[in-house]
Amino acid sequence: MDGLDIGLLSMIAIVVLIYAGMHVAIALCLVSLVGVWAIKGNFALAETLLALAASDAVSSYEFGVVPLFVLMGLLVSVAGIGRDTFVAANVLLRGMRGGLGVATVVANAAFAAVTGISIASAAVFTKIAVPEMLRLGYRPRFAVGVVAGSSILGMLIPPSLLLIIFGLLAEQSIGDLFIAGIVPGLLLAACFCAMIMFFAYFAPDLVQDSSGAQVQADARDDLTVAHALLSLLPMVGLVALVMGGIYAGWFTPTESGAIGALGALVLAIARRRLTLASTWRVLTETGYVTVSILFLIIAANIYSRLLAMSGLPQALDAWVTAMQMSFYTLLIAYVLIVVVMGTLIDGVSIMLIMVPMFLPPLATYDVNLIWFGIITVIAVEIGLLTPPFGLSVYVIKSTLDDKRISLNDIFIGAAPYAVIMFLVLLLIIFVPGIALVLL
Repeated sequence: MDGLDIGLLSMIAIVVLIYAGMHVAIALCLVSLVGVWAIKGNFALAETLLALAASDAVSSYEFGVVPLFVLMGLLVSVAGIGRDTFVAANVLLRGMRGGLGVATVVANAAFAAVTGISIASAAVFTKIAVPEMLRLGYRPRFAVGVVAGSSILGMLIPPSLLLIIFGLLAEQSIGDLFIAGIVPGLLLAACFCAMIMFFAYFAPDLVQDSSGAQVQADARDDLTVAHALLSLLPMVGLVALVMGGIYAGWFTPTESGAIGALGALVLAIARRRLTLASTWRVLTETGYVTVSILFLIIAANIYSRLLAMSGLPQALDAWVTAMQMSFYTLLIAYVLIVVVMGTLIDGVSIMLIMVPMFLPPLATYDVNLIWFGIITVIAVEIGLLTPPFGLSVYVIKSTLDDKRISLNDIFIGAAPYAVIMFLVLLLIIFVPGIALVLL
């Protein structure tokens, strides 16, 4: 059995182990160890090579950006900025048909700009937006679908954890990736809002029952427009501090993560939202998220060594060249594979497996890797909404304390948003300027 056969078998083995329930990082490490052992014929050598790969994987200064932005996102959540953003958006959009749905999308887009984690957005707005929409007569499927669909904006609108990971994998500027994610993220949010308004005007029964419309018409909020705008200032200031510093060249992405975490800490203290218990919870959650991500990165780095030894990326490159495959054919195939993998495993794991595999073949086409990163993140995000895995859907279900709404209801409600995402993805593929206009 040659190296290429071992490489192909390793991919099959990883999918089987993950589908059987093994943790992705453990599956990658185990398959890598056995694969290198099979190629080199020496178990001690395989252990040594993989130990060196593990020590080199996350030793770079740039990896400090991961815990800093995770900490910032969790502190922002504790500070109550998500609730303030939702209330303010609701006041500003009061009177619009489907206004609460649009307000949820707008608030999620704004919240994404200070979190970067879709799971955090899904959990926060499930508690805030879904009960309010149900109270005002919105259909349950519509309510949970809006939250599920708009929660994925946290992985595209910077600071995005997936963009950080792509930058580390592809050795691209994280600052450039952040800037490139702004326009596609806002475009996606605008398309979500347009779809909600379309349904509200032309298929209102899918959005809200007739009694709900009257309840909403009778509902009043003491918050004025001026107060609503004022409540947004802390969030706007934090976004301006983090993204403005990167765009102006004042901070590196790692430094901006530290500044953002400090700003979020000041906001949480000023609002008196931090207690000893919540502080400990934020710190431990930051540790859990960071360790899980870095463990995945280490495992992916180890697996990439196996792939390099097997010659599989080079064989894929040679096959693409021999087939005279056009660039767009290869790219569409890549996107479809990523979307399908999203039905099985989480987004970070997909990127860690697929990006190193496809970078060598794409290099022959002189691809702009910043644009390719945006495409990758959107394709991965679609998997957050698709069954049977659909991580965001499961987060919403576990957070939602309402037995009337099933997991199937959330998947059905999120389906239109997955379709919109795929259409926007195609638009960005064929009009690269959308992602690169600010660079």
